[in-house]
Amino acid sequence: MFDISTTVLPGPGAERVQQTLYHPLTHVLSADYFNQGMNGWMELMPNFTQPGFNSRKSIVEKKRFGPVMLSNATFSYGGTHGALTGGYCLKLATRAEANPYEQPPASGSMSHAIKRLTDIHTPGLRQVECWFAYKPEQDRIGLGEKDIRAFGVMFDRQDQRGRTYAGVRYLNSVNGKLIKRWQIMQAADVTDEQWAHGTKGDWCKRGIDPQWNGRRYPDGSTDGFTFVEDGHHDLCYNESDDKFNWTYLRFVIDTAALEYVELQCGERVFNLRGLSLSLVDPYKGIMGLLNPIFWVETDADRRVFLFLDSVVVSSE
Repeated sequence: MFDISTTVLPGPGAERVQQTLYHPLTHVLSADYFNQGMNGWMELMPNFTQPGFNSRKSIVEKKRFGPVMLSNATFSYGGTHGALTGGYCLKLATRAEANPYEQPPASGSMSHAIKRLTDIHTPGLRQVECWFAYKPEQDRIGLGEKDIRAFGVMFDRQDQRGRTYAGVRYLNSVNGKLIKRWQIMQAADVTDEQWAHGTKGDWCKRGIDPQWNGRRYPDGSTDGFTFVEDGHHDLCYNESDDKFNWTYLRFVIDTAALEYVELQCGERVFNLRGLSLSLVDPYKGIMGLLNPIFWVETDADRRVFLFLDSVVVSSE
């Protein structure tokens, strides 16, 4: 872990760069510089709790979730991009398979990077920030912008009051049509069966795992997400299939008030105060959970990538 209180980048001018790249709250919980390794970030895996070391059946099969890896972001024409602050970034890579948006996501259509933490402070503000970039695999002609369905960041947390999924999603494309709008995780008033895409007896309850649970609709809405007011955002995608630009992302929630606080992406700042977090009954064995998670989803039979530079998690 690099010391964000003094420097982020090695070499001359590091202190100046640190002041502009990251804006942590009072207490830094983790500051991960991927030039030094994975820093505990890993792909999402099934819970192997059944006889024979098998996992429980679920709406979305997690055994084929795309891998998380260290990458120097190499493309065939542009060569090695590296990262914003070093030679390596964290890369989330889906597999080349997707269902239509209105169906549950295909098993390999998503990739998750999760860092498993527990909280050490009293309820209050929690923030995650990073610099990110996104691009599809350079395997065919064209920009491929419409092939990236969505990406996002969230906290999976639990205290004595319950378990909360709090996150934001950039809905980029739906069935090949560009949408480019921000959403927040907020569970609709539906049954557990409706939440599980109409499946009876699924183990997952309303409010859990909204990144793939919750029925999806043709306009891009879901039972698990709500569109942010004035949330259309035309991100910098660049004009070539082997170029990308690093963009700043900062997301804040209030775990005391159980509400959203703020989202910043690039130059845009969205005030989310007053929007409540969805709370469900506590799960056994995960009291104090505070897992930051990033994910990406493909909209086509094509691998798509989310690249993360250093990630900082902090609290007030």
